[in-house]
Amino acid sequence: MTLDFITHPSLDGTPHGFFTRAGGASSGVFAGLNCGYGSSDQHDIVSINRGRVATAMGGSLGQLAGVHQVHSAKAVPVSGPLTEPVQADGLVTDTPDVILTVLTADCQPVLFADAKARVIGAAHAGWKGALDGILDATVNAMEALGAKRTRIAAVIGPSISQRNYEVGPEFRDRFVQTDPAYDRFFLQGHGDHFQFDLPGFGLFRLHQIGVDTASWTRHCTYADPQRFYSYRRSMHLKEADYGRLIAAIRL
Repeated sequence: MTLDFITHPSLDGTPHGFFTRAGGASSGVFAGLNCGYGSSDQHDIVSINRGRVATAMGGSLGQLAGVHQVHSAKAVPVSGPLTEPVQADGLVTDTPDVILTVLTADCQPVLFADAKARVIGAAHAGWKGALDGILDATVNAMEALGAKRTRIAAVIGPSISQRNYEVGPEFRDRFVQTDPAYDRFFLQGHGDHFQFDLPGFGLFRLHQIGVDTASWTRHCTYADPQRFYSYRRSMHLKEADYGRLIAAIRL
């Protein structure tokens, strides 16, 4: 089976892709293109999957650069694959042939490009990172390399949608206490629970920090098990583990 990846016109001219689970070598609950070494999938199989992604991006496995994601607001510049684990959730580069990657399974994968400055970025933006400032940090790190936020295009890839993201009252309270305006991203759910709009919040934060060209691909990871891995769906099904999707961008 061939790989299946989603692109967006805002990033035309910059090679990129939000990869689905199609075309991978993994089996069982990981069936497909599981790219997460942090899963309990076989390391060698994950390497095969990642190699296929690298080939699809016109490179090799050794060109993939990623960080040890910890739901932080830290973004780092990279000039090549990281030989030692770096705890961060965003990475940026102006170096050709470096393929920036982030892994997700409901959180937002966000790809960035300033085509004129030839600076790119990638961020893993779960609710905590998005609230704490990972999108801001990634844009700031791009500007340190010569990008301008008014020229940056940002695209949020497949993420859990509001319809499938139920949260408790303490979750909503954390957002509203940060900024009462954030209440707009919550709809009343069952009982005292709410439905949270993660990609809507991501788009709002991107516009708020001056990234005018910001979009979401409008794919829900939870709702489409044939195409996407989902942490929350896996938990609801009481599966032993879950696969990780990869998003990639390069100059």
